[in-house]
Amino acid sequence: MIRKNSEYPLQPPRERGTGRAFAFALVMHALLGFFLYHGIQWQNSTPEGAEAELWTEVPDTAIPRQPPPPPVPVAPAPPLPDEQADIALQEKKRQQQEAARQAQLAEQLRQQKLQAQQEAEAKRQQQLAADQAAQLAAQKAAALKQKQLQQQQQQQAEKLKQQQLADQQKQQQQLKEQQQQEQADAQKAAKAKAQADAAAQAKKLDAERRARLAQMQGSAGGTGSTDGLGKSGTGSGSGGTATSPGYADKVRRAVLPHVSWGGETSGLETVVSVRCSPTGTLLSASISRSSGNAAWDQAAVRAVQLTEQMPLDVNGKAPTNFLITLRPAP
Repeated sequence: MIRKNSEYPLQPPRERGTGRAFAFALVMHALLGFFLYHGIQWQNSTPEGAEAELWTEVPDTAIPRQPPPPPVPVAPAPPLPDEQADIALQEKKRQQQEAARQAQLAEQLRQQKLQAQQEAEAKRQQQLAADQAAQLAAQKAAALKQKQLQQQQQQQAEKLKQQQLADQQKQQQQLKEQQQQEQADAQKAAKAKAQADAAAQAKKLDAERRARLAQMQGSAGGTGSTDGLGKSGTGSGSGGTATSPGYADKVRRAVLPHVSWGGETSGLETVVSVRCSPTGTLLSASISRSSGNAAWDQAAVRAVQLTEQMPLDVNGKAPTNFLITLRPAP
């Protein structure tokens, strides 16, 4: 069983009987030292002295000299059987311990390498996840930015469209107002022209009546005047003392069809002075008393002028001068 120690991580495990093995090895080493010491002491005895004579060597080329033999190596004394077995046992144990220590070191290195690989793989996975998260966040930010840009473009396009629509409506309104103004100006000009034409026509008719009256007066020698249509009328015209009671209705029926008025009717009353020939031909018409509304006064005078022939009274003649009181029909 391998037991881990934080202080000595590479220490080999202890086995049972280690103390006795060390004691036995120590005894064996002591015995081995004792035997080696006595063996070397027995073989290394002091040699006896020797005498030798020196002679001059005579060179002899005919007889070759043999080289001296090499010294014979002295083999060490073989260990005792028990000591050799003990040494082999100790060496085997040491090798086993070394193998176990190497295996433990290799296992520790493998575990450390595996742990380092796992940590590196975890870091790589974390970095990959962080990169993916950053990439996803960048994609989301880019998509959000693109969406905001599209929304801004749509808002700008919608705003531009609304502005263009408002400009078109404003231009159409201005064109419509301009057309209405032009129509109003044209109507005003046409009305003014019609009034001018009516005034010119009235002047022309008045001049023609005056000419006819002068011609008739020159041929007839003149006639007396009457009071005309008196003050107490019916609203269209009223007869005076020189007219019959039904003459006012005749004048009203003759003048009313020529009245053209679309304005207010309340409180308007105009008195028109009329001159005509005894045959009923209208000679002139003018305002004797105004109603306060110039437009109605002109409409009343124009209605009388358009009635060129005044009705005759029961005596077969028309009054030469009389007043007509005109009110607009309700």
